[in-house]
Amino acid sequence: MKIFYNEAHAQHHGRHEMFRGELVPCFEVPARADYVLQELNARKFGSIASAPEVPRTVLERIHAPRYLDFLAGAWNEWVALDPRNAERDAIPSYWPIRTFRTDVLPASFFARMGLFSFDAGSPITAGTWDAARRGADCAVAGARALLAGERAAFALTRPPGHHAGHDFFGGYCFLNNAAIAAQVLRDAGLQKVAVLDLDYHHGNGTQAIFYERGDVFFASVHGNPHTEYPYYLGYADETGSGAGAGCNLNLPLPRGTGFAAWREALAQALAAIRGFGAEAIVLSLGVDTFEGDPISGFGLRSDDYLRVGEALARTGLPMLFVFEGGYAVAEVGRNTVNVLEGFEML
Repeated sequence: MKIFYNEAHAQHHGRHEMFRGELVPCFEVPARADYVLQELNARKFGSIASAPEVPRTVLERIHAPRYLDFLAGAWNEWVALDPRNAERDAIPSYWPIRTFRTDVLPASFFARMGLFSFDAGSPITAGTWDAARRGADCAVAGARALLAGERAAFALTRPPGHHAGHDFFGGYCFLNNAAIAAQVLRDAGLQKVAVLDLDYHHGNGTQAIFYERGDVFFASVHGNPHTEYPYYLGYADETGSGAGAGCNLNLPLPRGTGFAAWREALAQALAAIRGFGAEAIVLSLGVDTFEGDPISGFGLRSDDYLRVGEALARTGLPMLFVFEGGYAVAEVGRNTVNVLEGFEML
């Protein structure tokens, strides 16, 4: 398995996020990826490489140019407003909800930050753009490895990506790595691609990007949005529209779900992907389904992730694993590499 590691990921290191009404230390920290890398090295698992930089036009296949412009310049704008801002993160505080206009790009930095975000839990830091940009490079390199004949690849990167939409960030995510990779596979000639999201939190950004398309099937097993973040998307009746009708499958599960029921939902998602006729799978690999995760609510245990990997391998499809969530930091490495090991065992 080829592994592409984002050596710039630690440049994005938020100080605080707004969580349930108060500023708290960020849950999404560099140690998450560090523990995965440590575990990969300890098990001597695959070759680990950096990824070549891809042109911005690759990102523009998924993300709006004006959104990318904002992300690329956000930190410099923030510090230009007040030199003291260099010591604090930029966190959104205004949003254009129903009846507000979004077509006009405001001059105010604060207004634009709100225009391009959906929560106050995703701070922009000095290195956010560089870390996110290099993460997209890793996802693209992984997709190209599949196109070159590799059975599997792993993009080890943060910040994660699956909550980021065409023109918005949130949920710790800025560029949608899985969506970018899926588009690369399509642009290279694959007719049908699937994105399978196994993070505890629904991949609202990925769903929104492909919701009206019939060439990319999106399937997600996640916490019920009636009670779980991101709340406003991820219900079972969201099945795609227009050309994408029938190409979106949400399998929301209640808080407290254990491995047996979760595994049944995974089997249902994989059956749907087979029925779709996918030629490759991009897997949004979140291990916040772990029983000890501090901001999630499923009951998977570390050994269960070996079984997850085995189930994925049985599809027989080329697979790109893209690192997403998982906030029980000390266990993230073991749980993530267990999925990869289970996949490689078959």
